[in-house]
Amino acid sequence: MALNCSSEELMKQVFDLLSRHFGEDVEFVLHDLTLDYEHTIVDIRNGQITGRKIGDTGDILGLGVVRGTVEDGNSYNLINYTDDDRILRSSTQFIRDETGAVCACVAINQDITKSVELERYLHRANRADAPSGEDRVFRGDINQMLDHLIEEARFAVGKKYENMKREDKLAFIAYLDRRGAFLISKSGARICELLNISRFTFYNYLEAARGEAETAPEPDGQT
Repeated sequence: MALNCSSEELMKQVFDLLSRHFGEDVEFVLHDLTLDYEHTIVDIRNGQITGRKIGDTGDILGLGVVRGTVEDGNSYNLINYTDDDRILRSSTQFIRDETGAVCACVAINQDITKSVELERYLHRANRADAPSGEDRVFRGDINQMLDHLIEEARFAVGKKYENMKREDKLAFIAYLDRRGAFLISKSGARICELLNISRFTFYNYLEAARGEAETAPEPDGQT
């Protein structure tokens, strides 16, 4: 038996359910991609997470999908950062009509800033440098490996590169150094570019990070 309700009414009820179930830390967005792209958002819950409202626009990815230059824009569990350095776990699903044309998009953005801060605390408390055992055995070509370590380090610091202060850059470089990233050729130059610092500053930060690591107290097993 077919559902006896419009797609718009169905999505509204689904969003009612999702927003009540997951609470204020998860944003749900419905884009009508048949509208003018500057005003695609037709329903949004917990819009305070990204600062958007009904009538606002989609993102760059949606432009590519609508234009046809991006064939499959669906993405799941990607990490993004807001302008005020909150961390989001985001998923996007594009919806096509019976002809295969893209007509809508559903996006979910979960603010995981608090849980990441707790995760960092537990890593420090447990003296664990890597988020999981799987990360320690990451395999790929050397450039992919460096990309992976850089993303790990940025996640650990929890800020966009342009918003990192000196102590954040020190922590970023220290993390990479502990993971052996600077054994990879030209990794230092890559970090200089990402952090917008000179090689001189990079080596000063690296020396400072290594100095702090050497003077950090070792656990003595006593309480």
